[in-house]
Amino acid sequence: MERLQKVIASSGVTSRRKAEDLIISGKVSVNGEVKTELGTKVNPEDIIEVEGKTISREINKVYYLLYKPRGYITSLKDEHGRKTVIDLISTDERIYPIGRLDYDTSGLLLLTNDGTLANIITHPKNKILKTYLAKVGGLFTKDDIDRLKNGIYIEGRKVETKNFKIKDKNFETKTTTIEITITEGRNHIVKNIFASLNHPVLRLKRTKIAFLDLTDLKAGEYRKLKIEEVKKLYSLK
Repeated sequence: MERLQKVIASSGVTSRRKAEDLIISGKVSVNGEVKTELGTKVNPEDIIEVEGKTISREINKVYYLLYKPRGYITSLKDEHGRKTVIDLISTDERIYPIGRLDYDTSGLLLLTNDGTLANIITHPKNKILKTYLAKVGGLFTKDDIDRLKNGIYIEGRKVETKNFKIKDKNFETKTTTIEITITEGRNHIVKNIFASLNHPVLRLKRTKIAFLDLTDLKAGEYRKLKIEEVKKLYSLK
């Protein structure tokens, strides 16, 4: 027997965290009975429905690395009709993004129908490194650098900066371009880090997740992950 949320994630419907939200909100049933307990376990022969649709436990798992352009939302659909990252990838499989990037943020985004891998990459305990290139307002000072080194507190929790490098200081436009690596996955976390230093983010791009980068890709382009890359991501847990 396996936990219900794990089976849902493995079926490619959504990530494990989203599956847990669906269970708690009463949108999952097993053999016609709604289940809201996260500890629920199921057998291979059980019929599982998510939002009224029966899931299949046998899927063709796929993995994509996308160079997300600005002006796309990281979602499966948008009620306001905005373009989503799903629109950029040609596939018959039902895929979803791992994590998110803001509408006005560009860069590396992974998409898959493998809920187990999505959970590995997004779970805080695995501390997956994510690198960003940020252009911020104002010129960085020694005090700003020292605060980044010591760690910034956002909403009462410390964000540890694993690495950072000042790439450019433009005295004419009074802007600074910084490369920063963190393991955090909270919404708007990079923007909040620099906002706490009174340096608003003007432009933001994620350049790496773990060992993966944007080599040979232009904005809007994507590629499938190689099997050895998938195996290496699995080894990060």
